[in-house]
Amino acid sequence: MKEIVYEGRFLTMAREGRWEYCERVRNTAAVMVFACTPEGRVLLVEEYRPPIGQRCLCFPAGLSGDEGPESDEAAARRELLEETGYAADTMQYLFTGPSSPGMSSETLHFYRASGLRRVGQGGGVENERITVVELPLQDIDAALAAKRAAGVALDPRIYTGLYFLLHAGAGS
Repeated sequence: MKEIVYEGRFLTMAREGRWEYCERVRNTAAVMVFACTPEGRVLLVEEYRPPIGQRCLCFPAGLSGDEGPESDEAAARRELLEETGYAADTMQYLFTGPSSPGMSSETLHFYRASGLRRVGQGGGVENERITVVELPLQDIDAALAAKRAAGVALDPRIYTGLYFLLHAGAGS
C-alpha cells in the first residue's frame, strides 16, 4: 500500500514497503526534443541544476501541460521555442519511456524536430537561466568532452538524441 510521506507544490514523496519515490503533483508527463539545425548544429541547453549542484547540458525538455491543457507535441514545440528560440516545421514523435523508473513516476515523450528556424532568443521563461548551446554534429564527441572537462554534467539522454539525429538525417 502506498503511503504519502511528503506533499510539496510540485512533487509528492511516496513509500511502498521499502521503496521510496517521487510523483509529480499535477501530471507525470514530460517531453524532450532532439534537434539539429540545417547547418548541422545540435541544439542543447545548459542550466544549473540544484539536485546535482552543477550546470547540466541536455536537449530541450519540460513538462507537458504545465501552462494549461496541451498535447505532448504542442509541449515539445513550446519547450523548443522557449528554451532555444527555434521553431520547427516538423515535430516527429519517437517513443515514450520512464525518465528515472527507480525514483520517479514521470514519463518522457521523445520528439525529433526538423525544419528548424531561429525566431527568438531562447533562454527559458521566468526564473530559468538557460544558456542555448549549439555544438557541431560533425565534431560532437570533442565538443561534449570539452563541456565535461569544463565541469558541466552531461545528461545521458544526449546520446539517445544523437542516435536519432545521426540515424534520421540531422537537420533535414
